[in-house]
Formats: sequence, structure tokens, C-alpha cells
Amino acid sequence: MNLPTPGRRVLVSGASRGLGRAVARAFAAAGDRVAVHYGSRAEEARETLASLDGTGHTLVSGDVSDPADAARIADAAAEALGGIDVLVNNAAVNLPHPPATTPYEEWVALWQRHVSVNLLGTAYLSHQAARAMIGAGTGGRIVNIGSRGAFRGEPDHPAYGATKAAVHALGQSLAVSLAPHGIGVASVAPGFFATERVAPRLTGPEGEAIRAQSPFGRVAGPEEIAAAVLWLASPEAEWASGTVLDMNGASYLRT
Repeated sequence: MNLPTPGRRVLVSGASRGLGRAVARAFAAAGDRVAVHYGSRAEEARETLASLDGTGHTLVSGDVSDPADAARIADAAAEALGGIDVLVNNAAVNLPHPPATTPYEEWVALWQRHVSVNLLGTAYLSHQAARAMIGAGTGGRIVNIGSRGAFRGEPDHPAYGATKAAVHALGQSLAVSLAPHGIGVASVAPGFFATERVAPRLTGPEGEAIRAQSPFGRVAGPEEIAAAVLWLASPEAEWASGTVLDMNGASYLRT
């Protein structure tokens, strides 16, 4: 990547809260300028924007699952930042749908929603960001947020696990395709980590069992996952292109 660090132009999808907010903060703290994307949580996105170190950051909104909207998101980020050097595909849905108890109509709708956001939204933004990077001729990085569930299974959230496995595969295909253009593509596969969304589960009856999944006896903080994203987006991580980096505190080991 023929760009210095800091000073990169970074688009983070789904950055209104949780991991996306932590990722946006990590890049801003490193001296980069960030486009904070949100779908519907405008107020929380503004809170993320206000919390970022440095200047030159921006908000972009839209539905990543809509092809036209996804193109507008990428265009708006590139226009506000003067280009895109790094894309972090974080936007996702994760809604329960255990097969034994979910009515068929709801099952179909939830599968379609997971595929359209988690997989197709990632594909749409990746295409647009990659074309911008190729046009600029400076290379870049794409980092996808996958999941441990892609490997160990998600019995109550099967569409989530399946689409995250597809995101890993997409990233590896893009890594091979885009390497000649100086674009590295990698994914992280987090285990359980603490966010506002899962706080009730961690403080509730199942919290102890969730923490016991890792031999460290805890869950990750979003800042730990963000640190891995920041490294995978760095110039030094080019040789990690194509990797799926496990970030699960030894809670699930694969070979």
C-alpha cells in the first residue's frame, strides 16, 4: 500500500455502536480519518463521530443490503474523505431463529435478511471500495468482520453462522483477485465480546457460562477485536492477506 500511516481514509460500516464504534475510534486514534456509517441509529452514530480523536471525520448513512444505497454509501465516504484506503465491513444482523420452533415464513424472512445484510452488503461495499482503490492506484485494505460461529456452528442463529462463513470465503476470493492491485483482504473471526447489545446476557443467568467458554474466564472487549482490525489494515499486514484471524480467547480451536 503506497500510503503512509497515519492519514488513511477509512470507511467503517455499522459504526454507530459496539464493535463498529470501537473500530472507528481505533483508526481515529491512529491518526486516520473515518467515515462512520450507520443504517438507522443516527443519534448513536453522531455520538460515535463526536468521540473520535482528530478531525476530518464524517457520517454516511444507508442500507448496505440495497445495491443502490451501498453504492451511495461508498461514494459519499469517498467524496467526504477524498478517497477510500481502508474498508471495514462490520454491518451485520444477528437475530435468533432456532429451526425447531421458528415458523416457516419467519424462517424464510430471517434467512433473506441475514444474507442480504451480512453477505450481500459486504460484497456490495467491497466491490465499490475496491474499484475506488484500483482507480486511485494506491492499493488499500479490506477487513471483514466474520465470526467464530462460522466454524463451530450457531444452533439458534444458523443464518448468522452460514453468512459469516460465506463472508470468510468471499474475503479469501477477493484476496486472490485484488492482490495484483496492491489490495489486501482479510477477516477476523471473533468469539463472544462485550457490547451494549449483549450486556443483558452477560449480566443475566447465562453470563457465567458465556465467560466460561474461554479458559481466560472472560469475554473480549470490543477494543481487543478493533486492535486486530487495525493491524490487518496496516501496511505491515500485507502478507496476512487471505487470512481469517481467530479472536476467541481459545474458546474454539480449529486446524
